[in-house]
Amino acid sequence: MRIITLKRINEFSTEYPQSREPLSVWYSIVSKSDYKSFVELRKTFPSADLVGSLTVFNIGGNKFRLIAAIHYNTKTVYIRYVLTHEEYSRNKWRE
Repeated sequence: MRIITLKRINEFSTEYPQSREPLSVWYSIVSKSDYKSFVELRKTFPSADLVGSLTVFNIGGNKFRLIAAIHYNTKTVYIRYVLTHEEYSRNKWRE
């Protein structure tokens, strides 16, 4: 999969250094994968959820959330948000 907007991961991990390793692991797994559907993706990430058209990943033992738009037909992942659990719970990202 091709991941767009790695900048969001880099900026977030600079602010929250403890997120660097789990985000790096997520990036490594997804960039080497070829998911054809959400069902396939859940085999690797069983806790991933669909919220509308976005996929929400629990990162770092549920401490962080990565929210992405995934286009399986073009094998592209667009990172929309990387948030702490607290920021995610406020639901402002849905607006």
